[in-house]
Amino acid sequence: MNERNLTMLTDFYELTMANGYFENGMGDTISYFDMFFRRVPDNGGFAIMCGLEQVIDYLKNLRFTDEDIDYLRGKGIFSEKFLEYLRDFRFSCDVWAVPEGTPIFPREPIVTVRGPAIQAQFVETMILICINHQSLIATKANRIVRAAEGRPVMEFGSRRAQGFDGAIYGARAAYIGGCCGTACTISDEMMGTPALGTMAHSWIQMFDSELEAFRAYAKCYPDGTTLLVDTYNVLRSGVPNAITVFKEMRERGEKPVGIRIDSGDIAYLSGKARKMLDAEGFTDVKIVASNSLDEYIIRDLIVQGAAVDSFGVGERLITASSESVFGGVYKLAAVEKDGKIIPRIKLSENAAKITNPDFKEVWRLYDRASGKAIADVITCAGEVIGDNEPYEIFDPEHPYKRKTVTDFTAKKLMVQIFDGGKCVYESPSAGEIREYCARQTDTIWDEVKRFEYPHEYYVDLSQKLWDKKNELLSKEYR
Repeated sequence: MNERNLTMLTDFYELTMANGYFENGMGDTISYFDMFFRRVPDNGGFAIMCGLEQVIDYLKNLRFTDEDIDYLRGKGIFSEKFLEYLRDFRFSCDVWAVPEGTPIFPREPIVTVRGPAIQAQFVETMILICINHQSLIATKANRIVRAAEGRPVMEFGSRRAQGFDGAIYGARAAYIGGCCGTACTISDEMMGTPALGTMAHSWIQMFDSELEAFRAYAKCYPDGTTLLVDTYNVLRSGVPNAITVFKEMRERGEKPVGIRIDSGDIAYLSGKARKMLDAEGFTDVKIVASNSLDEYIIRDLIVQGAAVDSFGVGERLITASSESVFGGVYKLAAVEKDGKIIPRIKLSENAAKITNPDFKEVWRLYDRASGKAIADVITCAGEVIGDNEPYEIFDPEHPYKRKTVTDFTAKKLMVQIFDGGKCVYESPSAGEIREYCARQTDTIWDEVKRFEYPHEYYVDLSQKLWDKKNELLSKEYR
């Protein structure tokens, strides 16, 4: 992958604050920032963590060029000493994060950065860009894949993505979320997300007849022939012409793969096409459906008995068109003074925007019998949740909802990514993350996976953290 210096892809106020911290002697104040999100897209039960590898790449290459310094000098508001500081800038923070592919829930930290205030503050924009975008697409892909009930889903949305990076990294996120591959060739080349595809309607139109077009394609790709049958008429010409070519292939000892329907009443047309193919002995030929699909349409098609073996999903996946923003935020949680961690809190008249203070860790409790996730618990750093010790959990949003859990295994969710600016984490491949995501999604109860009115998963605060938060809530700020 070609490296790009994206250091200046930042909100301008990150730089004005950095200059202010520097001028006020606060640049080296050790601070703790958390990224978290407040609501699951599409009112779902959980989201999928994604985009960490791109955050790591960014932090590894964080540096200011001479051109960057000259540009900032030209703004006329930054001190020369600060600009010299930027010239020698090297990332030296500690970073912890939830691994990609993990189901995540509102209000819990998914990335924590500890380090000098200037650095920890400055990286906010790119962390949010990477995690917000890819987590949104991975979450949408995971919903669509679950709706398909085991049928493969291909990501077909590059041309409708919001920019080329949206296509490239959206394809990666879709693959991690569960798609079997992507139409985005460069994403396969860069990150190993399998590139898939057949033909466009223009291929058919380029020839004098549909039959001639099918024959030419089968000749080029005898081991991977999937024919697009809806350019003219699916049942009167498309499927009959495909069957003619498939018979010719069979006589040559070749095995056709499938047909694709990209328009019309997919449930009706796929059913008719299936009967026509089966009648000629092509029971192994698959039917692929595309055309503005999403999880709800796919679910309805399956309920209606559509004879579809796999789906190609484009614009509604790559843009997450039903919910265009993931909504992750990056907030100060603590600072260090004289070696002591001092919690910080953001207050608001909107209770949902009140932050959880302090340096924190996140634990997931798994039921020993079923292996399913019971709840997440946010603790102060250093607290330990012991396996099998009875633990009372409650939803801080609804304190009356309490239950005591036993016979569980507790696991920390966050792992260390950087230690003093040095990367200590090896990113898995996209394929490995995809497999991990599938396993982790299986630990989520079906009630939480519902598309409508999912069961609300518990995200609890430890008693120690709850007490610290209440102490800060009662403090008078002036």
